[in-house]
Amino acid sequence: MSAVRQGQPGATRVCPHCKATILDSASVCPACKHHLRFDSDASQRAAARFSPLHVEGTIRPPQGDVAWEYSMVLSIRNERGDEITRQVVGVGALHPGDERTFTLSVEAFEAVGWKAASKGRLRR
Repeated sequence: MSAVRQGQPGATRVCPHCKATILDSASVCPACKHHLRFDSDASQRAAARFSPLHVEGTIRPPQGDVAWEYSMVLSIRNERGDEITRQVVGVGALHPGDERTFTLSVEAFEAVGWKAASKGRLRR
């Protein structure tokens, strides 16, 4: 018997440690990295993961003696360009000589127990 939850692909729950919204199928919280349950198949699924998007960038304030503020905004859109979600991930200030490095990565993996059916829908 597999320890992986067999719900709908994309179903979510709240991490009991950090209260982040995570996938129901997660055995480790991607936000706080706490283990949520034992999963004997985790290493096999981890090998099947890939990262279709990984972006990293560093910002510095322009030369001068003025502080600059920033907001990091994350937006996700569907295939039609409709915004699905928009969140302010972090805010802060950069003083002269400061810098911040931002990393965005997307992990993709197969929804266990589901396969693609016609018209792009998933079926069990």
